[in-house]
Amino acid sequence: MTPQTKKSTASEPRLYRIVAEKIQALIVEEKIAIGERLPSERELALKLSVSRASLREALIALELTGFVEVRGGSGIYVTEKSDTQSTMQEIGPGPFEVLSARRMIEPEIAAMAARVATDRAIDDILKAIREMESEHENRGSDEHNDRAFHIAIAHATGNSAMVGVVDYLWAQRGRLWHRLTEHFQTEELRREALADHRRVFEAIVAHDPTNARKAMRSHLERVTRVFSRG
Repeated sequence: MTPQTKKSTASEPRLYRIVAEKIQALIVEEKIAIGERLPSERELALKLSVSRASLREALIALELTGFVEVRGGSGIYVTEKSDTQSTMQEIGPGPFEVLSARRMIEPEIAAMAARVATDRAIDDILKAIREMESEHENRGSDEHNDRAFHIAIAHATGNSAMVGVVDYLWAQRGRLWHRLTEHFQTEELRREALADHRRVFEAIVAHDPTNARKAMRSHLERVTRVFSRG
């Protein structure tokens, strides 16, 4: 890769920032005033010719920068026309960008774990699942326990590089991710995630790489689907 290519790649804006700029332009063009509601997500996605996932990331980014407010069950409202350009640069990767990477990588990690996991590694995964189940009523523990489960699977591969990859991906769950979960994580998704984790675990216990891969992919696809469609 040439230095020129590196520079071009590094400066390429994230997709949610491009979509956010389109939303801002639409607000100006349609003269939507502060305090007024934007069109629905479905309408906005059609108007801007973008996916619902990209639109949702952009709306959350605009909310974090104070430009709009997402009100559950009511809609999206223009709040304050602030300078979003500089602050948005600090928000980090989009949630669906991270989920896309996870869907590529973690099913293979689960399959590898199913092939080589020791009894001790399986016990560590089971411990993480039991903590998630016992602390299910405490939403504040979700992040810690979910991470422990996925990291335990990476450890079960016996490959420290895999642990580093999962740890890095987890570290990308920044402000955009947390605001997205605040708005769109449902109790139904939380229960389904527990069941998904059980299926991944059972496939690893059975040393069944095919079903471990399938179960992890299904889990991550479910999260993506719920967060993008609501």
